[in-house]
Amino acid sequence: MRADRLLSLLLLLQHRGRMTAPALARELEVSTRTVLRDVDALSAAGVPVYAARGRHGGFALLPGYTTDLTGLTHDEALALLVAGSQTAPPPSDGAPALASAMRKVVAALPQQRRAAATRDAGRILIRREGMVGRTDGPAAEAPDDEERLAVVRGAVFAGRRLRVHYAASGEEARWRTVDPVGLVNARGRWYLLATRDGADRTYRLSRILAVEELAEAADRPAGVDLQRAWEERRARFAATMPGLTVTVRVRSHARGALVHSVRQVIAEQVDGDGWLRLELEFTGLDHALGAVWALGPDAEAIEPPQLRAAVVERAAATAARYVAAPTAGPVP
Repeated sequence: MRADRLLSLLLLLQHRGRMTAPALARELEVSTRTVLRDVDALSAAGVPVYAARGRHGGFALLPGYTTDLTGLTHDEALALLVAGSQTAPPPSDGAPALASAMRKVVAALPQQRRAAATRDAGRILIRREGMVGRTDGPAAEAPDDEERLAVVRGAVFAGRRLRVHYAASGEEARWRTVDPVGLVNARGRWYLLATRDGADRTYRLSRILAVEELAEAADRPAGVDLQRAWEERRARFAATMPGLTVTVRVRSHARGALVHSVRQVIAEQVDGDGWLRLELEFTGLDHALGAVWALGPDAEAIEPPQLRAAVVERAAATAARYVAAPTAGPVP
């Protein structure tokens, strides 16, 4: 719809400043000629857009011109911006709509709140896969404590230090003072990325028994890329876990879904019409079982025997559940 495209063009210029016609065309997924026609339409409608010539030229709005589209609060805008950071991509036909919505959310905010919401959104990351890469099966066993999460989130946004009473795996709980870097929700489970005495630390929120926000400013490095920091810490964590090597037959079209969360692909070869045979490394039996099970008849576990047995056991239990379940009556 042209009206929506004109609005998107206006918001791009308001939010980003001067942009060239080719850059606008890429953002709006139209031709450069269409952008030029749309700019003419905005000018005819009274929008003060002008063209700057030369090497660093482009289109821009006259200084001071703004448009306020919504009454979004900081928290509402932040929620939408964080949702836009999720790694699960929208359907291909929904990607332009999501990009357009994010532009409108950001551009509709006053300048001061826009900067704060964008900064805070960069301190939260939502991921479909868990710490070890699983995307199937149950997520967190129990919801994280909302009160503790609120305290941690507040300190992350405010840039203040935290004092946490943390029970690491196999250790007694003890108090630690940490500098928050960001929050990551990985498959429904929250993790606090922080530093302690200058060293990287990752804390599972469900293991934080108590937490206090301190008045001291956190020592947070400038320009943190939270997604990169998370991936680096995941890789270090995975390296400490014992691996499991498995052999799986998988249909060619399902290969991507299978290898998405593995540690590594060790070997691969064609195995019959439309099938591949892969040797893969997972973090453990549960990890491998979840990946194979998620593909149903498009994958077959070959080795080790305990993986095949686990698939058979799960399939039998699932079939028994459906056989034993009462059938639904007719819909009135």
